[in-house]
Amino acid sequence: MNRVGVIGWPIAHSLSPAMHNAAFRALGMDGDWLYDAMAIPPDIADHGFKQPKLHGYIGINVTIPFKQIALEQAAPDEKARAIGAANTIDFRDDSATNTDVDGFLEDLAAHDVPVKGQRVIVLGAGGAARAAVYGLWQSGAEVIVVNRTLERAQDMLFQLTVTAGIRTVKALSLQEAALDGADLVVNATSAGMKPHVDATPWSADVPFLEGVTVYDMVYTPAMTRFMQQAQEAGGRAIGGLGMLVRQGAKAFEIWTGVQPPIDVMLDTVRAELAKRENQ
Repeated sequence: MNRVGVIGWPIAHSLSPAMHNAAFRALGMDGDWLYDAMAIPPDIADHGFKQPKLHGYIGINVTIPFKQIALEQAAPDEKARAIGAANTIDFRDDSATNTDVDGFLEDLAAHDVPVKGQRVIVLGAGGAARAAVYGLWQSGAEVIVVNRTLERAQDMLFQLTVTAGIRTVKALSLQEAALDGADLVVNATSAGMKPHVDATPWSADVPFLEGVTVYDMVYTPAMTRFMQQAQEAGGRAIGGLGMLVRQGAKAFEIWTGVQPPIDVMLDTVRAELAKRENQ
């Protein structure tokens, strides 16, 4: 049996086992492949990282709070080094990468959202924002970063300058960024995620941009307050469920060499979320 899985703390909420195992079943691979979840307390991170490999796992996904530590546990590729975090490890060659970038960009493409030459505002300065900024910049977008604490956004951009050579991205206040409008606004914060469904990363004292496309990395609820604001202003709103699935699909392909059925994974995740909603 080829085993893969996800490690994190906590981990019971993870949707990864459901969507990966559904893909294995759809491809007739479930007799040879299994994906499970492993809860590893942060205080035994170094020891915990070694356990899946010692038990014969092919690879693992890595989630909070271990994405930075993962860089020290395997050989990071250029993408993982640039972002400063890895979420996928292949134990066969001890390599580490970050599939969040691919998941994000591929989901934008799947929704026919252009990136090259577009003015994009990224809200946030955490790990998800780093992945978004790196991917958008690499794809030729004009990127502006907005964060409640401007200094944190500036620190993130300084780190990306060092790790990825990014020098043309600016950190501005929301008021400043909104003055020149945008083609796309990306929420890379947790604002609006359950249970805080009334929260939004867009400040009430700044008029919402009219007709703009927004991409919200939050996927629970399916329609966030931020997405509602965009639609009320005549814009288009896309939730982050596709990014979750597509970053997982990239890891699936790395481990198996097979492209998984995205539609099966999406349907499985939607069904799992609906089931949890009713519990």
